[in-house]
Amino acid sequence: MSRKIKIGLLAKIVIAIVLGIVCGLFFPEWLQRIFATFNGLFSNFLGFFVPLLILGLIVPGIANVGKSAGKLLGITLALAYTFTLFSGFFTWGVCETFYPEILKNATLSTVENSGGNFEPYFTVEMPPIMGVMSALIAAFVIGIGLTAVGGDSLKKVFNDFYEIIIMTITRVVIPLLPLYIFGIFMSMSASDQITCVLEVFLKLIVVIFAMTAVLLLVQFGIAGIVARKNPLKMLKNMLTAYFTALGTQSSAATIPVTLKQTIKNGVDESIAGFVIPLCATIHLSGSAMKITACALAISMITGLEIPMETMVGFIFMLGITMVAAPGVPGGAIMAAIGVLQSILGFDDTAVALMIALYIAMDSFGTATNVTGDGAIAVIIDKIKHKFVSK
Repeated sequence: MSRKIKIGLLAKIVIAIVLGIVCGLFFPEWLQRIFATFNGLFSNFLGFFVPLLILGLIVPGIANVGKSAGKLLGITLALAYTFTLFSGFFTWGVCETFYPEILKNATLSTVENSGGNFEPYFTVEMPPIMGVMSALIAAFVIGIGLTAVGGDSLKKVFNDFYEIIIMTITRVVIPLLPLYIFGIFMSMSASDQITCVLEVFLKLIVVIFAMTAVLLLVQFGIAGIVARKNPLKMLKNMLTAYFTALGTQSSAATIPVTLKQTIKNGVDESIAGFVIPLCATIHLSGSAMKITACALAISMITGLEIPMETMVGFIFMLGITMVAAPGVPGGAIMAAIGVLQSILGFDDTAVALMIALYIAMDSFGTATNVTGDGAIAVIIDKIKHKFVSK
C-alpha cells in the first residue's frame, strides 16, 4: 500500500518560483496569456476578498479576547503589542541603514497587471463591497463595540463568518497561490527582471535571520532583567519550541511544546496556560519583522517612495492587524494585504512578491513568534506575583 506524499506550502511555492523562471524563458505567447488571464482573475478576486477578510478576522479577533482575563489580559495584550511594535521599528531602522548599500544596484520595473508583457484573454471585474480602509475602520468599531455591549448574537454571526473566511483562505486562496506565484515569476523571467528579484531574495534572507537573532536576545534580555533570570539559559530552553515551529509552521500546533518549555523556565503553570495560547494569536514579532523588511525591500527596488509618517502609521496598523492573523501557514501575510495596499500603496505585483517572500521564510517567522511568547510569559509571571496578586 503506497503512502500519499504531502507537499507543504513552502515546497509548492519554491517549485512554483523555479518552474516560473524556467517556463518564462520558452513558453509561447498564447500559453503565457493563459496564465496572465488566471493571474488577472485571481488578483481581482483578492481585491474583492480582502475587505471581507479584514472584517472576518479582525472583528472576532478583538471580540474574543475582549473579556478573557481582566487585568492580566490587558497587560499581556499591551506587552505583545509593544514587542510587535518594537520588532517593526527595529526592522525599519536596520533596513534604512543597510538597504541603500546592499540593494543599491537592484531595480525592478512594475509588471503591469501581474501579466508581464502579455495581455490576458479576458478579465472579470470584481469590485469590492467596500474599500480596505473602510473595512479596517468598520472592523475596529464593530469589534470594540461587541466587547463593550457583549452582543452574543452578533458575535456568533461574526464567529461563523470567521470560519467562512478561514475556509476560503485554506481551500481556495492558499491552494491557488503557487499557481499565482508561478505566473508572476514567469512574467518577470520573460521580462528579464528575475535576476534582480532572486538577488534581493537571497540578501533579505541573510538580513532577516540576523535581525531575528538580535530580536530574540533583546526579548529574553528584557525578560531576564524583569525576572532576574539568565536570559541565555531561558532562550536555550525555548529552542525546542523554536525548532518545533520550524517544522509545523503553525503557532497553534506548537502550543504544547511552547507550554512545556515555558514551564521549564520557571513560569507558573496557570500563567503559562493563559499566556501561551493567547500569544499564539496576538504576538507576531517575527511576522511583523518579515513583512516590514520585505515591504521596504520591494518599495526600494520598485522605486516606491514611502514617507516617514506613512511608515510609522503602517507599523502601528500592522501590529493591530497581526492580531487577526489566522493560525495557518501564510495567514499573517494574508491578514496584512489590506494595510500593504491601503497605506503603502502596493499594487498586485508588489503584493504577489510580498506573498512569495513571506511564505519562503514563513516557518522562521513562526518560530520567532513562539519563542518570543516564552519571554512574554516570564514577564507576565513576574508581574502577577509582584503586583497583580497584591
